Amino acid sequence: MPEAATGGGATGGETFDDAERLSPEALRELQLTRLRASLQHAYDHVPFYRESFDRVGVHPKDCRSLGDLVRFPFTVKDDLRSQYPFGMFAVPKERVRRIHASSGTTGRPTVVGYTERDLSHWADVVARSLYAAGGRPGHTVHIAYGYGLFTGGLGAHYGAERLGCTVVPASGGMTSRQVQIIQDFRPEIIMVTPSYMLTLLDEFERQGVDPRATSLKVGVFGAEPWTQEMRREIEERFAIDAVDIYGLSEVMGPGVAQECVETKDGLHIWEDHFYPEVVDPITGEVLPDGEHGELVFTSLTKEAMPVVRYRTRDLTRLLPGTARAAFRRMEKVTGRSDDMIILRGVNLFPAQVEEIVLRTPGVAPHFQLKLTREGRLDQLTVRAEARPDATSEERTAAVGMIARGVKDGIGVSVAVEIVDPETLERSVGKIKRIVDARPRDTH
Repeated sequence: MPEAATGGGATGGETFDDAERLSPEALRELQLTRLRASLQHAYDHVPFYRESFDRVGVHPKDCRSLGDLVRFPFTVKDDLRSQYPFGMFAVPKERVRRIHASSGTTGRPTVVGYTERDLSHWADVVARSLYAAGGRPGHTVHIAYGYGLFTGGLGAHYGAERLGCTVVPASGGMTSRQVQIIQDFRPEIIMVTPSYMLTLLDEFERQGVDPRATSLKVGVFGAEPWTQEMRREIEERFAIDAVDIYGLSEVMGPGVAQECVETKDGLHIWEDHFYPEVVDPITGEVLPDGEHGELVFTSLTKEAMPVVRYRTRDLTRLLPGTARAAFRRMEKVTGRSDDMIILRGVNLFPAQVEEIVLRTPGVAPHFQLKLTREGRLDQLTVRAEARPDATSEERTAAVGMIARGVKDGIGVSVAVEIVDPETLERSVGKIKRIVDARPRDTH
């Protein structure tokens, strides 16, 4: 079973916890000890992993160095779905203290479980993340992530409490009420998806409230990729520091990695709990630090549901640590390998279009990509909302600017449709950027 964690979440006036002060050598030694224990725990208690390891002829005892992890097979989301609901659990059900699950909108949901110690570790890493983001004991944290089976709300909640903050569990929805609560309760920190933060921004302005005059100092945004252009938009219009938090339920939830407010140069991965790799999305070959590819995680301390070489589908690269020198950084996620659109031979990601939309006058930062098929050719339409005060001339000009921006910057022709404000569906969780309306039997 994985070794207990050393050090806790940020407390009192400490800037770093014990793990953040580890030397590179001590961290690697700790990682190897925990990795070997976690592999053995998975092999002994999860039939899926025993069969998976045996199939490729590898045993936990074969892991004598961190480099040996490459010998072990990947885990993918379909593996978790195939074991629905509790086949991936490595402890008896009576030891599981909480269960979370994905929405299951594309098939069976993925189910994750947590022991009491898992929940404590989770609170620790989220507290560490909040401290790195600028949070301090005594701050009030407005949490607008969804509560329930989604990991965002409760993961952020217990981490903020572990740090010693006052929590406002607003959850998602009721946007006009959230604007009022922010004005009345005066939180210093908000934790929310970046797309819903923009929805809140629209509501502030609709109510005639200056968003730059709120008590908010820091926004901690996660659960979906967002660009530097969106960061600039939020920071300028809200007068806050906007930082990134990363996590996914299959690995833990929010708090796997965090961007530090003093540098805003990528997210430090809490490597004492989560071991990262970056691999070629096509071949699976491990890439050296600094090269772009697909992010892969192996849990080092999870009891209820250890994961081995889980392919996240998120695209990034690993870089040396800066503000938290003990831990490597991951660059902001630029997209997902399963969100990539191949349009007439050109690779296109929603984040590339987002940058173009955000710099277009008269257009709000809400857009959607709709795929259709005309004859034998795939067509893509960029649907973007106009700002409430946009003139008809600005809307017309925006069509040409976005089309030219995509053609010049990405190399493919698209149609552009500027729609009325609040026409596109909003989401309090992860926004669905791609609508695939192509016939099912032809792609």
